[in-house]
Amino acid sequence: MASWAPVYPAVVPIPVDLFVSKKHPGLNGDLGFADSLGNIVFKKGSWQGFKGGDNREKDLIFRVKRTVKKLTRTELEVFLVGEISRESTPDFKVKGFPFQRSCTIYRSDSIVAQTSLMYKLHQIYARRSKYRLTIFPGSVDHSLIASLIVIFLYGQ
Repeated sequence: MASWAPVYPAVVPIPVDLFVSKKHPGLNGDLGFADSLGNIVFKKGSWQGFKGGDNREKDLIFRVKRTVKKLTRTELEVFLVGEISRESTPDFKVKGFPFQRSCTIYRSDSIVAQTSLMYKLHQIYARRSKYRLTIFPGSVDHSLIASLIVIFLYGQ
């Protein structure tokens, strides 16, 4: 008697949620990105777009240009530096509202990642100290996305 079992792909592309807060244990007030188990994946340190450890101009990975900065709305254009990069059109755009801890990162017309405040049913308002970052499936480096969120929310 033959049996049939469904075959599932080994890797299923699913969104990744990171929880962003300054109140994670062990961070001493620094900004941290934790996974669903509470493990710190990224923490605020030297948020610069360089590869390697030398911080030389030739090792620059990306540059960010702020295109809109209003009281309620901010927009950034992100240019990846490299042989393939097109300097005239941005590789990513970040649009949103820093006060509400809300932004969306786009690559062309596709949404790459989004942040949202952590609401609870019994809360009248959401606290701005903890929010969620959802990174959608694709070929985007999570550390790049975390860096862009820090630049968007806390950059000058």
